[in-house]
Amino acid sequence: MAGGTAAQTSPSPRMDLAEGPAGRSFAFDGHGRIALDTFLAEVRGVAADLPDAACAINLCEDRYRFLVAFCAAAVRGQTNLLPSSRTPAAIEDVRRQYPDSYCIADVRLSPAPPRLHALPERLPKHDGPMPQVDADALAMIGFTSGSTGTPKPNPKTWGSLRTSTGQNLGALRHLWPEGITVPIVATVPSQHMYGMELSVLLPLFAQAAVHGGRPFFPEDVARAVRDADAPALLVTTPVHLRALVESGIVLPPLAGIVTATAPLPQALAAAAEQHFGVEVRELFGSTETCVIAQRRTAREEEWRLLPGIRLQPQPDGTLVFGPHLPAPVPLADLVEVRADGGFVLRGRQSDLLEIAGKRASLGDLTRRLLAVPGVLDGVVLQLEPCEITGVRRIAALVVAPELQETAILDALRQAVDPVFLPRRLRLVDALPRNDTGKLPRDALLRMLEGA
Repeated sequence: MAGGTAAQTSPSPRMDLAEGPAGRSFAFDGHGRIALDTFLAEVRGVAADLPDAACAINLCEDRYRFLVAFCAAAVRGQTNLLPSSRTPAAIEDVRRQYPDSYCIADVRLSPAPPRLHALPERLPKHDGPMPQVDADALAMIGFTSGSTGTPKPNPKTWGSLRTSTGQNLGALRHLWPEGITVPIVATVPSQHMYGMELSVLLPLFAQAAVHGGRPFFPEDVARAVRDADAPALLVTTPVHLRALVESGIVLPPLAGIVTATAPLPQALAAAAEQHFGVEVRELFGSTETCVIAQRRTAREEEWRLLPGIRLQPQPDGTLVFGPHLPAPVPLADLVEVRADGGFVLRGRQSDLLEIAGKRASLGDLTRRLLAVPGVLDGVVLQLEPCEITGVRRIAALVVAPELQETAILDALRQAVDPVFLPRRLRLVDALPRNDTGKLPRDALLRMLEGA
């Protein structure tokens, strides 16, 4: 170019796909352990057979095979797309947004989505050096759960995932002894950001090995924990944790329990600590921010920020700053920042209700509903405005096999101002929780209408 020099941009640094010695334990199940070098050989083998495309919709259910597919796509320079669920509608919605994509799965899907690449039962292996990925490479796009509306895409680079994993490790490292490879057993899907951080990224970048399955029932969890050769870190949700405690099941010794995706009641945290004899750590984060804080809920109300994280309260939420975030991320959560750097949640702007000059929050109303004896599960929500009056009514869905609607409302009257009582309350057999225990709003509205 005459009269000047073209701008030079430095190339993105290359990063190893995984850390640790080749022979370290990377994964395990009832058949034994899988070493890191075996995993890397299968990543290279699967990567060689992937279709040419910009993106791969990763639908694998087996956690180990998800990891192989996730890393194989990254090695090929493809972006992993992680839908909020594996329903045909969710998959098709992602395909429409990213037409240059294919689906990769390890189980038979019915109906089978277009451009399906099925992993073979015996994964191919290729020898070679440690695979590397550009730090600035778009490793994945995760989608929000849809609990507050339409699922939204959230891109993550490989470098940002490495950084956030280091923050998580710093918050949880005290749960296992120095020099020990901690086994991880997770009940949450790999496609969810919380499952990704704790059961996919930790084995890649820390001294951890992950169970290849995704146990669901208490007996499945106990079996998976028994497969570990050392006390395991249980990665779960409040819904699963409650089922484990109420089942009375005895688990082998654990390194600790971490939970996220929904508020953890203090009483449940205390009961779990007493029953299993380990700390229960609740993590706070989102698909947009990754994990940013943690607390021992049985003993603490205040959240402790992970290293490098800073919050800036706003009138309608909170801005999150962090070394893994390219720019501040707004959250709808309202927080009170304490002088010691911790914070207390005060709800969400969208959850706040003001009726007849009185205020309440949907979260607090739901907690009061769940406190009614005989209520096993429930949720309070605000409906869309009435087309005629513009009024947004309050409704509730409740699981309470032994109660009548009138008995539930009578109990709520003792703790809730009459203006905030649900005008519609429907008894149901179960709430439409997704894989992580969240309640998508559209599913709640369909259930409320009788669907």
